[in-house]
Amino acid sequence: MKILITGGCGFVGSNLAALFKQHLVDCEVYCLDNLSRRGSELNLNKILPLGVKFVHGDVRIKTDFDRIPHVDVVIDAAAEPSVLAGSQAGELEYLIDTNLNGTINTLYFAKKHQAAFIFLSTSRVYPYNSLSNINFQTEEKRFVLSHQQAYEGLSEKGVAENFPLAGLRSLYGATKLSSEYIIQEFAHNFGIPTVINRCGVLSGPYQMGKIDQGVIVLWMAKHFWNKSLSYIGFGGNGQQIRDVLHVKDLFRLVLWQIQHLDLHQGQIFNVGGGLENSVSLAELTKLCVQITGNTIPISSSSENRPGDLPIYITDNSRITAFSQWKPEISVPSLLGEVHDWFIQDQAFLQPILS
Repeated sequence: MKILITGGCGFVGSNLAALFKQHLVDCEVYCLDNLSRRGSELNLNKILPLGVKFVHGDVRIKTDFDRIPHVDVVIDAAAEPSVLAGSQAGELEYLIDTNLNGTINTLYFAKKHQAAFIFLSTSRVYPYNSLSNINFQTEEKRFVLSHQQAYEGLSEKGVAENFPLAGLRSLYGATKLSSEYIIQEFAHNFGIPTVINRCGVLSGPYQMGKIDQGVIVLWMAKHFWNKSLSYIGFGGNGQQIRDVLHVKDLFRLVLWQIQHLDLHQGQIFNVGGGLENSVSLAELTKLCVQITGNTIPISSSSENRPGDLPIYITDNSRITAFSQWKPEISVPSLLGEVHDWFIQDQAFLQPILS
């Protein structure tokens, strides 16, 4: 089997590449990446010794795909993942060219080789103006979904695939949803086997965490290097909550999907840590203190940021019923792995993450 991973030196792409080489010894894995993100060189040095074949290219440039041979499966993990992207000069073009036009170029390549196409989409396709009206209750350290909800596709388990899509979702979410629509048309018109995974918060070692992406790693980094943090919005107490999926659990699902492509027929699945692997910022702080032994200053601001949500939890019911897959790695275990990674690569990581 030959696999192409776009964004192959990013957090998700590099982890998938390494895990494919570990679990499918005879497979060939190609990683296409422009190495524009800080830390991507560390990921490149991680995957090259495993036999992964690196192609220095950009999904925005269609001809860069000409240097890649025939493959059987394409995994589109290339993205500008920041929800805040597009708000500053120069960001808008990069966001749209990468997330939408880049996916279109990747689809052209998949069509040319009749390769299966697995798209890593995002929970941000669901509109924040609807999600901000979720009914929830307040506990000491977290918000909790109420049993009674006003929207279809929403329950105490979280957000399901039939949650209404009408509304605003950020420019990032709009590019990913637009890509989903085009992928479905390619699948229907050209017979390309496709799967769309709407991922929630993904985390694990080798993620270069920032405030608007990779917040789990960022939180651990600030504790590890004794810096400061802030609880922003929703009362400023750190009660906002997300579910977290370890990238290794995502790999298990993608591997199963590749092995059962004939079953999928272009279906869309919500994929996340689920209620069992949800954590609030206040709970995350407690875990980081326990693991690092460091207590750091955390300021507070009650003012909400545009598009932010008090609570988002992935309802995995559909993908679990379809494949029997469910997350296995807990948030405390994930944080322990990240902490070990910091110790191992401390000299390289401190200028980036601290």
